[in-house]
Amino acid sequence: MVSEIKKKSEEKMGKALEMLKREYAAIRTGRASLGILDGISVDYYGTPTPLNQVANLAIPEPRLITLQPWDPKMVGDIEKAIMKSDLGLTPSNDGKLIRLAIPPLTEERRQQIVKQAKKLAEESRVAVRNIRRDINDEIKKKGKESHLSEDDTKRAQEETQKLTDSFIKKIDDLLAHKDKEIMTV
Repeated sequence: MVSEIKKKSEEKMGKALEMLKREYAAIRTGRASLGILDGISVDYYGTPTPLNQVANLAIPEPRLITLQPWDPKMVGDIEKAIMKSDLGLTPSNDGKLIRLAIPPLTEERRQQIVKQAKKLAEESRVAVRNIRRDINDEIKKKGKESHLSEDDTKRAQEETQKLTDSFIKKIDDLLAHKDKEIMTV
């Protein structure tokens, strides 16, 4: 019973960590990353479709993303979708290929992005702590129902705390890595 609770809490905390990784991938760092295009959809024959499903995406240089639509008629629609997004990037095209030049970030913009990254990390920490609280409540409830000894209940709560600490450390490590990535010129 305790092992199934631990497995469930590990799974939930893992999802919170994966969500943070996806959100970090979408943060612009001054280097080309296909993750910044993840939230952009283009109207493809009346259906909103992610960019990676209508074009070949590539990073030929550290500060350049290229998009080659499979249907050349989509070039204009893809450009409009990128312009509408809040990326702050201006696409250029030659009729077949769209280029997104990633400009270097100013020091002020880097500070804003670091602040955003810290906020996302804190939200993930809160999510992990909420999972810990819910799991501890469940352990107490099951302890009363199935007459677990106090030692077993205490041990399960300690294991949950160790698991929480390990996920918080992973979040902190991700933040440190992202912070370094953002601040590196």
